[in-house]
Amino acid sequence: MDEKTLAALAQAADELNLPAHYISCVRPLLRDVEGPWPRCCGSGCEPCADDLISVATRTLQLLGKKREAPLP
Repeated sequence: MDEKTLAALAQAADELNLPAHYISCVRPLLRDVEGPWPRCCGSGCEPCADDLISVATRTLQLLGKKREAPLP
């Protein structure tokens, strides 16, 4: 992952209060921007998929990129 992406990811995690030890959970989402992303299962997981997706989406915004999610 390039330095620009890592910096945007760190900023997004900071903005959205994602603990630093969960940043590695967001990286696979950024490597497969157009692939299927997990969904919240409602069982109170830590970290929640919704939180990881929020950070990944914010990272893409900071990079000036958009995600076009695949159809289910």
